[in-house]
Amino acid sequence: MFNEEEIITLIEEDEWMMEILKTAKSLNLLDWWICAGFVRSKVWDALHGFSVRTPIPDIDVIYFDTTKLNEFEEKKLEEKLKSLLPTIPWSVKNEARMHLRNNVEPYFSSVDAISKFPETATALGVKLDERDKVILTAPYGISDVVNLVVKPTPYFLENKDLASIYNQRILKKDWKATWSKLIIHQI
Repeated sequence: MFNEEEIITLIEEDEWMMEILKTAKSLNLLDWWICAGFVRSKVWDALHGFSVRTPIPDIDVIYFDTTKLNEFEEKKLEEKLKSLLPTIPWSVKNEARMHLRNNVEPYFSSVDAISKFPETATALGVKLDERDKVILTAPYGISDVVNLVVKPTPYFLENKDLASIYNQRILKKDWKATWSKLIIHQI
């Protein structure tokens, strides 16, 4: 089991992850983070003793900029990232507009948006400070991710109409097929 400092060290010692973080940082986005599977999968791989990285479908870069709410801006940023690291499956989202897509109340920051992700083990983000040291955000802590527990965030528990989204996501992701030690909760 890891603590926050050990998760940060795990990431800082991973050249691939650090290159991705430095590339995202180069965009100088407001309130930026790389989140979700980028962090979660690294922790689960380490806890399962995997020597080879589990492929992830995309690298989720989020930011919060109320001055540029057009999806076209996100696509331009993805193209810029692809020009810098073409083998990475970049996904860029401005959380200042994502409430419209998700049909929820507006978020007030990227960390607020992360707190409204479906699972506590996925509600994680990392970025680099001015000295290229990793900063970790975990609105619900790291207990679930390091204990291999998948359960809904309080936001999804409080909004019963989101239960089906959570349950469908759990089925679709089929994480237990990759990480057999997971304990998965349904709503």
